[in-house]
Amino acid sequence: MIRIAIVLGSTRPGRLGQSVCDWVASRAAERGDATFEVLDVADFRLPILDEPLPPSFGRYSHPHTKAWSEAVDGFDGYIFVTGEYNHSIPGALKNALDYLYREWNNKAAGFVSYGSSGGIRAVEHLRGVAGELQMADVRAQVALPFATEFENYRTLIPTAAAEKTLQILFNQVIAWAGALKVLRPDQSRGNEPGIAA
Repeated sequence: MIRIAIVLGSTRPGRLGQSVCDWVASRAAERGDATFEVLDVADFRLPILDEPLPPSFGRYSHPHTKAWSEAVDGFDGYIFVTGEYNHSIPGALKNALDYLYREWNNKAAGFVSYGSSGGIRAVEHLRGVAGELQMADVRAQVALPFATEFENYRTLIPTAAAEKTLQILFNQVIAWAGALKVLRPDQSRGNEPGIAA
């Protein structure tokens, strides 16, 4: 069974991302073609990147890095839930992505974003980061503008169009996650050519 993580990228108190993540997770639970699990970046309390070696070496010094690596590693794909902060993604999400490398490689990535413009500019940046981490990002994107998808700019009430697009996103992420499995025959650390054990 394909395993997909729903990655909640905002760590702010009172974050709107929690309700967005809950919506994505509730719709994901209705499907029978993959299993889904929420990974909340806030739960890992990662400091600003503090590993002495580049993540591509896969040799981690700190318990928080090892815990994050173990949490991320077992999935076949990811759906990132992100707000838009100053035309980009939350710093906590960028930091969490930067901690790892091999764990992201050859896996599918989809995006659910929210913000004044639906978070589309944040996802533009996030697609570039995902590409460098060797994730295959799917075309479908759920963009949730505050003015149309949130009552009083606070309470998420997804439109029918958002609901439909989310299902398309699921379909694409699951399909790509399955197709990319052939590129990950051995995911054990240190067995990838060119990576120091």
